[in-house]
Amino acid sequence: METKHLNTFLTAAKTLNFTQTAKILDYAQSSITAQIKSLEEELGTPLFERLGKRIFLTESGIQLKIYAEKMIKLDKEMRHAVIGENELKPILTIGAQESQCTYRLPVILKKFKHLHPQVELVFKPVHTSEIAKNLLQTDILDLAFITDTRKVLPTIHTETVLEEDLVLVASHTHHLHRKEKLALKEIAQETILLTEKGCSYRTQLESKFQLEGIYPDHVIEFVSIEAIKQCVIAGLGISLLPRMVVEKELKSGSLFKLPIPLELNPIYTEMAWHKDKGIPSYLDDFIQIAHMQYKSFHREMKES
Repeated sequence: METKHLNTFLTAAKTLNFTQTAKILDYAQSSITAQIKSLEEELGTPLFERLGKRIFLTESGIQLKIYAEKMIKLDKEMRHAVIGENELKPILTIGAQESQCTYRLPVILKKFKHLHPQVELVFKPVHTSEIAKNLLQTDILDLAFITDTRKVLPTIHTETVLEEDLVLVASHTHHLHRKEKLALKEIAQETILLTEKGCSYRTQLESKFQLEGIYPDHVIEFVSIEAIKQCVIAGLGISLLPRMVVEKELKSGSLFKLPIPLELNPIYTEMAWHKDKGIPSYLDDFIQIAHMQYKSFHREMKES
């Protein structure tokens, strides 16, 4: 149960007005509704009774208010005990895919922590734009890095920071590594290592197979991109991955780039946050640092 959600509930329980609650907390009204709905679903009971334009606490809501006040108080006491008498640290919660966390964000985090050592950073896994949208709307995330095809998210502000190349890779010992041209049928006959369902480039690859009426013989699904890469290096199969994941291995020769016998839509890395979110100075600094660093990544990609 998120502390932010409890704070939102307590404010709504005091005002009995979602519009006023949104103004007080500087959230979109849709975010307030989503947070309350999330609590109701988690607890399995309605917390507010809606009569026309007015809302009232249900019996369950009244009980939650008692315990929520205790939980918030205990949370503050815990933080003061752990941090000391100093002002509580601001928390910046960021969603990112594994590939971004591993290959793009460490240098950004280092620069940001040097500038804002007092800010606590929290990361949550985000695999698709839909997951990011839901987490941003419910205020679980302050910012998300999304690597996907471009999609319009009406309530979410997005800024493209980089176009990402996709490469089909195999071990240098794989029997396909000497081929200059490949047919889609040949790829389907190999063991293909795939990311989780919902990943944009996996979806594209599967759609191309389906359009041609081709169904791969052997598919292995992984949660971790890093695990996929290591299994490809070990010769278990082939995989379609963002270039950033395999750049070093391509240069060292432990992986080999195979020709892709199909046209894929480009994927982009975007920073995203809720359109109605207030941007504190430290979050604005994080966004600016990320923009500058991704420009550096772009130059490195052009030079390589």
